[in-house]
Amino acid sequence: MSGLPVMTECMAGALAAGGAGVLASRNPELIRRWRTWAISAAAVNGCLWLGPSGAVLLAAALGVVAAIEYGRLARLRAADTAVVVAAAVALPLVAWREPGDLGRALGCALLAAALVPVVAADVPRGAQRAATGAFGVAWLAGLTGIVLLGRAALPVIFAVAVADVGAWCGGRLLRGPALSPLSPAKRCSGLLGSAVAGVAALALTGLLTGVPGILTPRLVVAVVVGAPLGDLLESMVKRGAGVKDAGTWLPGFGGLLDRIDSLLVVLALAVIL
Repeated sequence: MSGLPVMTECMAGALAAGGAGVLASRNPELIRRWRTWAISAAAVNGCLWLGPSGAVLLAAALGVVAAIEYGRLARLRAADTAVVVAAAVALPLVAWREPGDLGRALGCALLAAALVPVVAADVPRGAQRAATGAFGVAWLAGLTGIVLLGRAALPVIFAVAVADVGAWCGGRLLRGPALSPLSPAKRCSGLLGSAVAGVAALALTGLLTGVPGILTPRLVVAVVVGAPLGDLLESMVKRGAGVKDAGTWLPGFGGLLDRIDSLLVVLALAVIL
């Protein structure tokens, strides 16, 4: 993929610089997060080095884990979760092999999620199960953007990761009013930090890789709007479930959904725009 070696070097440099700062802080939580970022970056780069098939593998793997976590958060029954998992695998495959049929495939997946409680004749909770299952399918469908964006996928993933760091730093350093009741710890200053960091990352990767179309108004809007919106969306789901994190297995973050919440909406917006 054109520009991928340079993009990999850019990410490695960012991780090295961040690692130096994190180690100097001696903050155990930040060190755990940096380790997770480093491993995640290696895994993402390794998959995308394989080309389109690797992008499908990455999107499907993320989708399966995220679907299982979502099923637990939303208290879905096994059959409902199975449909969300199946959709998370099938949609990236369709995006790769038959992108023109992706809309129809997504429609079928949403219909399947709605029909599971109908087939089970679940009168008391059927409507809620149908809506919750369909939402999970639609939410995780954003991962198809890893396949559909082609060469722009890695720069977008990198920009979202940097935007998340910018949001954390901006909120901690500048303080100010809360961004939303959905997540009182997130502040308006973090929104500014996220926007500045995300756009700077897009500009840097576009300059270094020479891949056209990275620093476009559409991708800028996707990152600036989608990153905080995705964070708040997951906060809403977690508050509804009464939990702090989507899981406990990912050091420094909790679960995979806590790591890719911003990315899901950014990818969806990037594809739509």
